[in-house]
Parts: sequence; structure tokens; C-alpha cells
Amino acid sequence: MRCDLQEIADSRVRLRYRVGLQYDVAGDAGFLLNVHAAKTDRQLVVTEQFELTPPNTYSLATDPASGNRTVSFSCGPGSVVARYEALVDIAHRIVDPAEVTVEAPAALPVSVLRFLYPSRYCQADQVTQRAWDAFGRMPRGYAQVRAVRDWVNANFRFQVGTSCSSTSAIETLRDGVGVCRDFAHVMITYCRALNYPARFVTGVDYGADPALGPPDFHAYVEVFVGGTWFMFDPTGISPITGLVRIATGRDAADVSFATIFGPVATGMPRVVVDSVVDPEERLVAPVATDLAVSTAD
Repeated sequence: MRCDLQEIADSRVRLRYRVGLQYDVAGDAGFLLNVHAAKTDRQLVVTEQFELTPPNTYSLATDPASGNRTVSFSCGPGSVVARYEALVDIAHRIVDPAEVTVEAPAALPVSVLRFLYPSRYCQADQVTQRAWDAFGRMPRGYAQVRAVRDWVNANFRFQVGTSCSSTSAIETLRDGVGVCRDFAHVMITYCRALNYPARFVTGVDYGADPALGPPDFHAYVEVFVGGTWFMFDPTGISPITGLVRIATGRDAADVSFATIFGPVATGMPRVVVDSVVDPEERLVAPVATDLAVSTAD
């Protein structure tokens, strides 16, 4: 669905999401959880609540570099349930792609350079020739990045259970199948090979087809082009304005929603995302659009 730029720019999206994580702990264990909605100038956390069952002390800290918010706690043997709920308002920056003026690689700000280099799951140095063979004839700019997104969407099959936490972009390129994490890694890898800083974002998404499986955490891509981090979702499974940012990193290694130390058996996460629509407050449902969208500034 193509949406009018002014209509989207003058409205907000309000999403409520709930996360439930259950663990069976066999001994002393420690947990780091990245489930809290990020706070940015364009993403306002209206309300939020985090709780542990049984009740336990925890700490919540924000990484000053990334803005990622991490809960940490320890516990002994038994069953542990972590629940988080947030109401989030998102004021998207909406731009006509034709107005995005790309900078040369040498003009990139130093703050984004670490997202230009290869990382654990995004081995850009190993696909440079392939990326330039496929996209090198296109002029540098937003359209070239979008072409990479469209190529990933068209050439890889989304299927739950076809990859694991150690699957890299190289393996996904070989197998041609994966989940949102894998689609994001491939797009990031190709964008970096083409000299665009690109980063991995975890979140939750509204509007995905239930046939794809139970709601879960989602991963998408941000590419620095024209002085801004613009959002791209190569899976195409949900509207681009239906994404809530949780954490940002070089690839999935930086932003796991749960890092666990000790003998712990994990269950499937339970995720619910709802849209709050109120015309009087100019709160609209998420929509798909090919306009350039950002929530980073």
C-alpha cells in the first residue's frame, strides 16, 4: 500500500506489546534480557512494566553508545517467568526517496564506520565481488539500497526452523532460506560490501501473517544513507511503520534478547503486539509504504 507522505508524517503509530519469557533453572544462573523498548527522539515509551515471577531483584541499565536497555538478574533453581509490557508512540520521519542525497564513503561520519566493516554474522569482505556484480551498475543512493532489499526478499524463502543462532549470512546465501535474522544479515552484508554502513535492529512487529507462526521477536535493518539511518525490512512480513525498536547492533551477536549464564532450559517466547488507533489523537494503524522511513533521530 502506497501512502501519502503528508498523511503519514502528520500522524503517529501507537503500539502496545507484551513479552513473556519462561525458564526452568537447574542451578545458580544469571540473565541479561534485551526486551525493553528503546527510547529515542521518535520513539516515546509512554508506559512500561517489567516483573519477575517469583519476585526477584533486578537492575535496568542503558548503554550510552547504543541506547540499548538491559535487565540483569540472578536466581537459583526453579521456574522463572519474566514479563514486560510497554505502550510506545512512534513519530516516523517520512521522506520521499528521491530527496535522499547520498554521501560518498569518504564523507561518512566516524560514528557510523563500525557498521561499515565485516562482523561475526555479516562477512561483507567475502561477498564484495558478488555484491558489485549484482548491484554495481546502479548509481550510489537510496534506490541501490532498496534494490538490495528487494533482491533479498525475492531470492530467499522465509521459513521458521531452517536456521539457528550460529547461522551466518554466508550460510544463508548458500541455503536460500531462513528467518528474519537471516534476511537481515544478508542485506547488511551486501550493503556493507557496497560501502553503506548497515546495522541490525531487534524489535517486535505488528501485522505479520499468522500463517507464518506465533508472534515472536523480529529483526530488521537500518542503512545509513543521506545522513540518516533509514529502515528496511527484507522479509516484508509486516508494515514498515509497525516496527518497535528494542536494540541495535552490528549483527545478532550484539543484541540477543536473552543472554543466559548457567544450567537453564528455555521455552518459546510469548509476544503479543496490538495497535491503538484514535483519529482524534492522530493515532493511525501501521501501514506499508515505499517512502523512506526513519525512527533513529
